[in-house]
Amino acid sequence: MSDAILQVKHLSKSFGSHQVLKDIDFTVRPGDVTSIIGASGSGKSTLLRCINLLETPSAGDILFHGENITARGFNPCRYRSQVGMVFQSFNLFNNMTVLENCMVGQVKVLKKSKAEAKENAMKYLEQVGMAPYINARPRQISGGQRQRVAIARALAMEPEVLLFDEPTSALDPEMVGEVLSVMRDLASQGMTMLVVTHEMAFARDVSNHVVFMADGVICEQGDPKDVFTNPRQTRTREFLARFMGE
Repeated sequence: MSDAILQVKHLSKSFGSHQVLKDIDFTVRPGDVTSIIGASGSGKSTLLRCINLLETPSAGDILFHGENITARGFNPCRYRSQVGMVFQSFNLFNNMTVLENCMVGQVKVLKKSKAEAKENAMKYLEQVGMAPYINARPRQISGGQRQRVAIARALAMEPEVLLFDEPTSALDPEMVGEVLSVMRDLASQGMTMLVVTHEMAFARDVSNHVVFMADGVICEQGDPKDVFTNPRQTRTREFLARFMGE
């Protein structure tokens, strides 16, 4: 287990009397692409928000290189620079240009010079095909382009792990492909990724680990081939039959 980047152990989360996550366990290792699938309301996004400390777990542990991120005194800002997050609603700064969006975190959190931050930002904007739009504001580009900028912004922090919270769910269908293409490229380059998604083809073809959640618990997890072609649990079979109905 010493090679694990993230270990989630017996994680639970409640909002008042409503328990959203119950006894969640899984491990992320370098280069893993883990897709978390399940119906809306199954707890997938809450799990990701706990891993990024946007929500505080009610019980259990989340270990980053063996260190408990929920412990008193842990530095969440430094941690978030190493475990980046891409949101479904982009969360770009509307008063900044594309380039400025990709520089600000580097300057404020990583304490890079503006020149170094710009050079790094340009590298990742080129990687996602957004270099021609560096002077545009978010409102001037499409949803797919905004999401690619959001990915470049996360990459510019040079994190060890990228978390994706349904990164294509706010996009028009014709824009989904351009974002998934960027994510496939990242996976092929060995980026460690944890992806909450309804894109079953991505989960099946790009991931090396799939976690199926229902009602706040992990019903089944394992190799995508096994989960998609020979699911052990009835709930997994029913879910996949609905989503892979073609």
